[in-house]
Amino acid sequence: MTNVGIVIVSHSPKVAEGTADLVRQMVGEEVQLAWCGGDPGGGLGTSVEAIMAAIDRAWSEAGVAVLVDLGGAQTNSEMAIEMIGEPRSGKIVICKAPIVEGAVVAATEASSGAALTEVVAVAHELAPANERG
Repeated sequence: MTNVGIVIVSHSPKVAEGTADLVRQMVGEEVQLAWCGGDPGGGLGTSVEAIMAAIDRAWSEAGVAVLVDLGGAQTNSEMAIEMIGEPRSGKIVICKAPIVEGAVVAATEASSGAALTEVVAVAHELAPANERG
């Protein structure tokens, strides 16, 4: 069985790496996990290319759940997914959830073999009602 992969995208490389470390400690090696953060110049921000590379590292035929911290991370993740194109883009979903808590519960759900829709639904439960998508 192939588990859903998890990607963490933050404007801060330290936040992304720390969140990934927490997920790995809680879930182990049961899910493909990748993270990226910061802009190409080393400052705060996100990079479409880095997001695409993270999705490749976490790729699973079961799909990939992408957790983002701020609006720019979501916009760049949407662009990355669009650039990846079909058929893979149809198996990539951006989770609207708090990045740390969302990543932990999404990875925990994924480690049990849950489908992408279930992984995303569990993460979305953490988001305020007005932010769920």
